[in-house]
Amino acid sequence: MKTVIIIAGPTAAGKTAKAIEVAQHFDTAVISADSRQCYREISIGTAKPSPQELQTVPHYFINSHSIREEVNAGVYERLALGYAAEVWKDRDVVVMCGGTGLYIKAFCEGIDNIPAAPADVRSAIQERYEKEGMAWLQQEVQEKDPAFYAIAETQNPHRLMRALEILYATGQSITSFRTGNVVQRDFNIIKTAITLPKEQLHANIERRVQQMVTDGLLEEVRAVLPYRDHNALQTVGYKEVFDHLDGKLTWNEAVEQIIIHTRQYAKRQLTWFRKDKDIKWFEAGKGLMEELDQQLRT
Repeated sequence: MKTVIIIAGPTAAGKTAKAIEVAQHFDTAVISADSRQCYREISIGTAKPSPQELQTVPHYFINSHSIREEVNAGVYERLALGYAAEVWKDRDVVVMCGGTGLYIKAFCEGIDNIPAAPADVRSAIQERYEKEGMAWLQQEVQEKDPAFYAIAETQNPHRLMRALEILYATGQSITSFRTGNVVQRDFNIIKTAITLPKEQLHANIERRVQQMVTDGLLEEVRAVLPYRDHNALQTVGYKEVFDHLDGKLTWNEAVEQIIIHTRQYAKRQLTWFRKDKDIKWFEAGKGLMEELDQQLRT
């Protein structure tokens, strides 16, 4: 039976190392489910697997695209299904690892075909948000798309801006494109997630951010300045450095903001994945291999 082992969880919990261990155990490949690691130009701020890790087992959806391209959950669904089919030609099992919940959901259940917004519409909304802040964004969505606002993550600017993009581009609420239909896949899905005690996760996040700084995060962000409006760069680790380069934050303030915002992001990831009752959790990955062996080797 064709099987996908999903290893989800918050950032800095140890997913990458565990996914490689599982892939080695089953002699297979890893498909990344991270919305930023596919871009070749950004490696430090996205905490990509190291070159050595990438050589250990085959990886898909890492360094597969340029920052000049737009990738979304719909694109990911099609690509990941293709990657899995390629692996299944020779193997029964493939590992999917990452923290982008929407990408994992798209792969497992399918996703509605929501149109892309023109770049000028996206840029105009982004500029207005940067100028007028969260209060403007919330009010704009609440007034112009009350149906979406009633069910939205109202503290998540990316979700709110996406709703405005669709509204401005099509004249329709983003909710009108959502059917809620779940696609039945013809393969077995084993959902797992790794977590850590809060204090340990926070310590890992701080250590990782300091390592990013040492590895040259500032230089990496400078190199992608021409693409700063790209969705992948409107994220933690990049927005704060842009603010520093714009003179809004000192370097130390930017680094501290990255740590704080990464902790907040990890909390949102945990909230998302805990809503999925099919996910089995493993603290620090302990017991995961035994569980998988029991499910797949019996």
